[in-house]
Amino acid sequence: MSIIEKKFGTLPDNRDIYAYTLKNTSGASLVVLPLGARIQSIQMPDRTGKFGEMVLGHKTLAEYTRSGDFQGAVVGRYANRIAGASFEIDGNTYPLTPNEGQNTLHGGSAGFSAHIWNCKCRNNDDDAPSITFEYRSADGEEGFPGNCTVTVSYCLTTDNAILIDYKAVADKPTFLNLTNHSFFNLTGNCHRNVLSTELKINADTTTEVDRELLPTGKLLPVDGTAEDFRKGKTIGQDMQRMEHMLRACGGYDHNFVLNGTGRRKAAEAYDASTGRRMLVFTDQPGLQLFTANSFSPDDKNRDGSPMKPHTAFCLETQHFPDSPHHKDFPSTLLRPNTTFRSSTTYKFEVVK
Repeated sequence: MSIIEKKFGTLPDNRDIYAYTLKNTSGASLVVLPLGARIQSIQMPDRTGKFGEMVLGHKTLAEYTRSGDFQGAVVGRYANRIAGASFEIDGNTYPLTPNEGQNTLHGGSAGFSAHIWNCKCRNNDDDAPSITFEYRSADGEEGFPGNCTVTVSYCLTTDNAILIDYKAVADKPTFLNLTNHSFFNLTGNCHRNVLSTELKINADTTTEVDRELLPTGKLLPVDGTAEDFRKGKTIGQDMQRMEHMLRACGGYDHNFVLNGTGRRKAAEAYDASTGRRMLVFTDQPGLQLFTANSFSPDDKNRDGSPMKPHTAFCLETQHFPDSPHHKDFPSTLLRPNTTFRSSTTYKFEVVK
């Protein structure tokens, strides 16, 4: 039950960046970096008690600073996509920075994942160490209106759950959508694909998207489709019969409309080879399943090997993509004198 601070690297402007390792009494650990308030490492045991790495990641700070690297990061001001790199609020149009064709992805070319967050507080005095990062996004950053202050807290509990709490306020109306972009691999081996991982998602529908992965506004029932994970199946079971192979390597990149409201179990992933199971709880309306369908040639694992397609999966709790353009979607509008709050938990268990 401790937090260990260690230098991780130095930025070109000579600022030192530190890694913070949270450890609990069972030996599990969580490593976070102020760059993008990101998760750099999660160590969890398998059924034999052997600890392994649960997320993909890099060895050096320089790799995390590359444009478009979202490994483990908090993404915003708007996670996922906004069509046409613009939106309207109260009759005013706000052009954003386009960084995926004509659209904006994950907040623009220098979204929250690219900035250094302030380590606001640390608590290592009890059985559940926690740390809080804060970032103040300036009015007009990447085109988003209003000064927006965001805090993200990570807590590692005694029963191997990672709690992520989000909070945000703004002084002008703005759109906000926050998530964590960790790439999970429950096998503990970054070279093994995750297609045999068994996955359940508590969702009856997905948001239909076009070829640019932008929602059409229509909700599609998952019944009878490759997107039906309600009863559980392996990630790779139905990938070959998917109607829309949305990436060059094929795979899932879908927003699932979660059943129910309030905090509830959204998903469950299980690796039979190690006995590791991960439960996902959230109060968010959506969950993006991304099966790491492609990587840049420059993306390297901690051992220097190239990251390969389908060696991880992302379960990003979120509001829906492009909500500013779809009035029927849950609203992502944050107004002054209101506070955005959200909570997500990734709980790790072992099945003997």
